Amino acid sequence: MILSLAGSELAQYLARQLNTMFPDSRGIAASDIEAVLPSVLDRVEHCFAQIRNKYFFDGRDAVFDHLHGDQYAMFLYLVSRAVYTVNGDTNLASKVFLLNKALHGIDVFYEVELPGVFLFVHPLGTVLGRGSYSDYLLVYQCCSVGSNHDRYPKLGEYFTLRPGSAILGACDIGRNCTLAAHSLLIDDNLTSDTVYFGNPKSSSLRNQPEIAAIWKR
Repeated sequence: MILSLAGSELAQYLARQLNTMFPDSRGIAASDIEAVLPSVLDRVEHCFAQIRNKYFFDGRDAVFDHLHGDQYAMFLYLVSRAVYTVNGDTNLASKVFLLNKALHGIDVFYEVELPGVFLFVHPLGTVLGRGSYSDYLLVYQCCSVGSNHDRYPKLGEYFTLRPGSAILGACDIGRNCTLAAHSLLIDDNLTSDTVYFGNPKSSSLRNQPEIAAIWKR
């Protein structure tokens, strides 16, 4: 994978960001981040290699640029998740989560398990809650995944949330489904290859036979 910063430099860079943003007595050492960095970068490489976009995959190698906002938002989520799952360090995981929220306006808590392949596209205002996620998740800005009466959605592969869309509650979503921009789905199911438009009061469906072009096949 092509990196804009080598591993140790990337760890130092993130540690400096965290200590600047959260100047408390529990400072973060670069070594705290280096402990999980190899597994995180493995996940980044696997994920980015599936994305048909020259900024993520140049045709031969995955590409990670720490100054590419969408990429860095994905990276920070993966760091917070790895820190939490590997050693249970909620201090570091919380700081990385909050840094991501401050820099990119996205709320994906480290206890939320995103799939191996996902993509954020300028995800300002997006909140991804404790649903069940599958590979090839595509999320745009101002989107929400959340609960209704403590029940969460189950999302199939190749699920896309277009800008301003939300899915809440007991929803079972098939493969290759999309919520159109500004649509709201609550406690309802979608069969595979479907685009949903509207809201619970007024909605329509359209067939979607093709997988989103962004995914490398």
